[in-house]
Amino acid sequence: MQCVRKQNVRSKSQELLHSAHGKASASDNMRRLGLEGDTDLQFLLNGGDLLKVRSNSWKKNRYYKLQEDCKTVWHESKKTFKSKQTFSVEEIEAVRTGRQTEGLKKYTEDAVEGRAFSILFKGRQKSLDLIASSDEEAKKWVSGLVKVVSNTNNLTPQKKTEHWIYSCMRKADKNLDKKMSPKELKSFLQHMNIEVDDEYAKMLFEKCDASNCGYLDGKEIEHFYKILTRREEINVIYGEYAKTGGLMSAADLQNFLLKEQMEDVSPSDALQLIDKYEIDENAKAKQLMTKDGFLMYLHHPEGLIFNPTHKSLYQDMNQPLNHYFISSSHNTYLTEDQIKGPSSTEAYIKALVKGCRCVELDCWDGSDGEPVIYHGHTLTSKILFKDVIRAIKDFAFKTSEYPVILSLENHCSVEQQQIMAQHMISILGSALVTKPLGDKMPTCFPSPEELKGRFIVKGKRLGKLEDTFSDEAKAADDGSVTEEEDDEEQEKSKTSKSLKLAKELSDIVIYCKSVHFHGFEDSRDKQSFNEMASFKEGQAVKLAEDSANEYISHNTDKLSRIYPSGLRADSSNYNPVPLWNAGCQIVALNFQTPCTEMDLNQGLFLQNGQSGYILKPSYLRDRATEFDPITLTRGPWLKQKILHVMVISAQQLPKVNERKHSVVDPLVQVQIYGVPADTTMKQTQYIENNGFNPMWNENFQFEVCVPDLALVRFLIEDYDSTSGNEFIGQNTLPFNSLRNGYHHVPLLNKNGDLLSSAGLFVHIMVVHSE
Repeated sequence: MQCVRKQNVRSKSQELLHSAHGKASASDNMRRLGLEGDTDLQFLLNGGDLLKVRSNSWKKNRYYKLQEDCKTVWHESKKTFKSKQTFSVEEIEAVRTGRQTEGLKKYTEDAVEGRAFSILFKGRQKSLDLIASSDEEAKKWVSGLVKVVSNTNNLTPQKKTEHWIYSCMRKADKNLDKKMSPKELKSFLQHMNIEVDDEYAKMLFEKCDASNCGYLDGKEIEHFYKILTRREEINVIYGEYAKTGGLMSAADLQNFLLKEQMEDVSPSDALQLIDKYEIDENAKAKQLMTKDGFLMYLHHPEGLIFNPTHKSLYQDMNQPLNHYFISSSHNTYLTEDQIKGPSSTEAYIKALVKGCRCVELDCWDGSDGEPVIYHGHTLTSKILFKDVIRAIKDFAFKTSEYPVILSLENHCSVEQQQIMAQHMISILGSALVTKPLGDKMPTCFPSPEELKGRFIVKGKRLGKLEDTFSDEAKAADDGSVTEEEDDEEQEKSKTSKSLKLAKELSDIVIYCKSVHFHGFEDSRDKQSFNEMASFKEGQAVKLAEDSANEYISHNTDKLSRIYPSGLRADSSNYNPVPLWNAGCQIVALNFQTPCTEMDLNQGLFLQNGQSGYILKPSYLRDRATEFDPITLTRGPWLKQKILHVMVISAQQLPKVNERKHSVVDPLVQVQIYGVPADTTMKQTQYIENNGFNPMWNENFQFEVCVPDLALVRFLIEDYDSTSGNEFIGQNTLPFNSLRNGYHHVPLLNKNGDLLSSAGLFVHIMVVHSE
């Protein structure tokens, strides 16, 4: 949350309440978004009729309009004339033109292509399929929404705070008189997630009500706003180093960066930060940083906890493919549970956009000769294989340019396997790996760098890689063509054991040939580098616990894929960390399920440019390694460090329960995930009735033996002694990506999306253990 410059406080605070209603508010908010006078945005504010499409029989006209706050879209039914809030622009993940979603493809004709568009939401919320009255109107809707979403996401923390406070003021001003009564002030504080007793509310009101007229207006709201946005902890830190007439000179800022942030910076580096983040032009001209400029710096990448050099690609991408952890999804097609949940191409798109590099395709014979994807023997819906391949092609390299592995679970007849191969070859074209790279038969995997922009098929293959160019029979019996045969599915999959494998499909399996695991010795003696096994979670965890060093050695030249137990009908996940500790590369999780395990996955793959590939530590790439995460004998993996964490404060935490009088009692957990010796958790006391600006000032210390494999998770919960704590927000990041000093920790919601205004403020110090 931002402190506010003195010369601007009145205009901002008055603007917040006085523009809460009427025409002025729209122009004020357009200006805040940097879109003043934008014709596309004005089009959204005027609103218009759109045809909402849900099915063949459900297509209804709705009047949609962007509200004056420029962040909420409402719609009105022409039949009932009832208006209701539809969604916030902050919930939008993407806006797509044309008939790109399954719904629009299925329920509309080609003729509406230019008028159709879809709004895709974060999390599990269903997409909104719409048709405008003309191509031109559709373009205006799409262009306007894209601008609003982009500019909202790029608002400075100061602007986000103003937006949020404005929204709360608007809700509290019940009689729309643009003034604040004592009752409205208390309601406003509750909207902002602060609960105060009547005496404190009365004291606060009287302190601001200089005119003694019984309500706050004008300068009194200005005073109240100043009290509200004060960050005492920032005042203390800034005051310690602002030694130049109460402001920070470049030398003062350099001193702070050297002593507190432990950064090796020069005076010119400090000057660059002043020039970049100081918001007072007079101070900037004198090469000084005000408190507001200092806070602005702390809210931007240079001041956040995650090492900005790790945000881009920084690891060697020229190692063999099996030397990397690979972000991997299980049953990628599902959006909910494994029994009756819907299947969707959108699930593939969401996983790929999140950086996932290995997706699963569970393939079955479909009607009309077209193979389909769904969870066999269940009520999950079916989608066409070719539609999935098209979606994968279109979105595979939006986030990462590194290779995507298509993990096939093949239950199809030979005829439909041939069609699968035809679709992959025709749709993916030259991007599909159909023969080994280079002129000679390989003895190890190519690197992610060599495979940029390519697709690799994982599945069963007839014969060895050396037989790539030899002529074989059109089909051959290779036993079962499926892999995931959990105990409860044995009976169901007996039929697939007699399925034959089409040569056309076999021929495009090059680097990831699926084989069954018969022990480490058998794998070492009989398997080629490109032959890989899939392990169900129970088997993999047992190997990681009982034979960790052998498993690690196995994974130095082979790929291993881990998948969740079939008993996880609810699409829950297992803990991936012990499998990463054992060097397993493809640890497949249910991406559709918000959970701690997905937080850990997102945290690990946050680094290295979100490429979906993380280079394993050297001791997980050396066949002769003696590393064992369980016993932890001495070796290069032991880099013992002490982590000191001071949990200072949080800002603008969201409500867990949206009821008016529900205010959170937040506490913070600092969790370490890694080798067993490092895995631990410590937590603060809870703060009663304050989600707006709780302050803890609590210190914790952790000993970390293997920092290369450690993840740090900051979790904020709403304390509840009766029914258990509830999730508020979290952030997980690699231990080696932590930065020393005072830093804000952005918070993510359950779905892994950024909470726009919420944050945690901490001090970090990592020192070598003696």
